[in-house]
Amino acid sequence: MSERKVSIGVVKCGLIGSSALLEYALDERADREDIVVFTYSTGSKMLEDLCERVAKLALEGNHDLYIVASPNASLPGPTRIREILKTGGKPVIVISDGAAKSVVKKLEEQGFGYIIVLGDSMIGARREFLDPTEMVLYNSDVLRVLAVCGVYRLIQSEIDRVIREIKEGKQPTLPRVVVDRHVIVQYSAFKNPYALAKAIAAYETARNVADLTYEACFKIKEWERYTVLVAAAHEMMRAAAQTADQAREIEKCGDHVVRQPHARDGATLYKEKLIEKPQRV
Repeated sequence: MSERKVSIGVVKCGLIGSSALLEYALDERADREDIVVFTYSTGSKMLEDLCERVAKLALEGNHDLYIVASPNASLPGPTRIREILKTGGKPVIVISDGAAKSVVKKLEEQGFGYIIVLGDSMIGARREFLDPTEMVLYNSDVLRVLAVCGVYRLIQSEIDRVIREIKEGKQPTLPRVVVDRHVIVQYSAFKNPYALAKAIAAYETARNVADLTYEACFKIKEWERYTVLVAAAHEMMRAAAQTADQAREIEKCGDHVVRQPHARDGATLYKEKLIEKPQRV
């Protein structure tokens, strides 16, 4: 394998749970020697002109791989980012939420990879309810669900595979995955069937949060009604996080929590027992 260092440009437009710690999941101990990661962000806004400016900055970096992470990849802002990055001729992977299912076919036709996370549900973005504290609490619950249920492990696995192929001088095969409960069964890596059942329950609960927040943010006009509904949605995500936490605690009791740290050369290591060294697989 070549010792070439792969340059990765992560372009964030708005926030979803899958994007919050994305670049850190690729280099969790900051000692990985085979990649260098640059992050570009529009912050919480998704305006098309702002997305265009950030995409052009990322394109100037001439990275080997681009990852575009945003809510609803069908919106004009994320679409404009993809259009600009595509002109550079480098592989682009889109990470988005369930709203992006509507453009999956178009993404494939245009040659993009994608990871669509159905459980990464929209926040209850109503001023009568959402303040910075509530925003952070909600996203911490989303992150727990996605981490425990294997979504971040899937993202790590798929992006690491693409990085290996780039290092080997190959044309990478980009991921095309819609993360439903069937994918969770594969990537949550639970040994105990009760833990797996709880992980599925947590993910399905998180997935259904989007039905409430979408209705509250875009359909209901009476502020008293939509305030209660977004609060209910956040309670659902909190319950999902608690259920996910219970699933991981069950695995701890059996001493077989799967851990897959990165080696310095980017290889994925593996261990299950707490008191054992991670090994190459």
